[in-house]
Amino acid sequence: MSDRDGDEVPVGGGHTAFGKCLYDVLWVLCRTLGVSLLGFRSRFVEPLPKQGGLIVLSSHQTFLDPLLLGLATDRRLSSLARSSLYRFKPFAAVITALDAVPIDRESSAIKAMKVVIQRLKRGAAVTIFPEGSRTYDGHLGEFKSGFALIAKRAAVPIVPVAIVGGFECWSRTRLLPRPGRIRLEFGEILTAEQVAAMSEQEIFTVCTQRIRDLDAKARSALGGHWADSARRTRSRNSAR
Repeated sequence: MSDRDGDEVPVGGGHTAFGKCLYDVLWVLCRTLGVSLLGFRSRFVEPLPKQGGLIVLSSHQTFLDPLLLGLATDRRLSSLARSSLYRFKPFAAVITALDAVPIDRESSAIKAMKVVIQRLKRGAAVTIFPEGSRTYDGHLGEFKSGFALIAKRAAVPIVPVAIVGGFECWSRTRLLPRPGRIRLEFGEILTAEQVAAMSEQEIFTVCTQRIRDLDAKARSALGGHWADSARRTRSRNSAR
């Protein structure tokens, strides 16, 4: 996979004055609503790097996940967005200002990876959901390994994240979100040096296991049926 100058992708509108202003206003507004209506809470094992490329590798529960991840961090996060979303010009202007990364799902996976790698090499923090789509039942789905190749080619650190409670607030079958409790657990960062020293399979194994552990920790912290679910998951894993 080569990085040719002709394939360059703009860093994003979030680095313009309009983009920064829009991001800051929406951050304050959405943070207030998130805490009051969704019981939004987050926990970090260590601070995120303030600059340089970074993969935010997160479980995927709801449409709200990119927003929730952005509200939890001080860094602007670039999320992947279907290229079809750019057809409506006013909406395209907004998501461009918020640093979305356009991905054409009908094009090859290699081309999509190149777009993400170029953004990371320019110093952006990019959110990747290794499950590929939202959960169907509130639990972790099957992980895809493409993020490991992206991390190796871009030579950037990875922070694993688990989101719990989002499914109950806005599942696939609900038209609109409802109040609830959502918790984000940010795990130990896999540094760029560690990424360079590991194989793609090792990166995949370490990161996905950390997401599973963080998922169980978030469920235990929320208590109630989330904690029961965490105990059942640990029992299944120990029985394997």
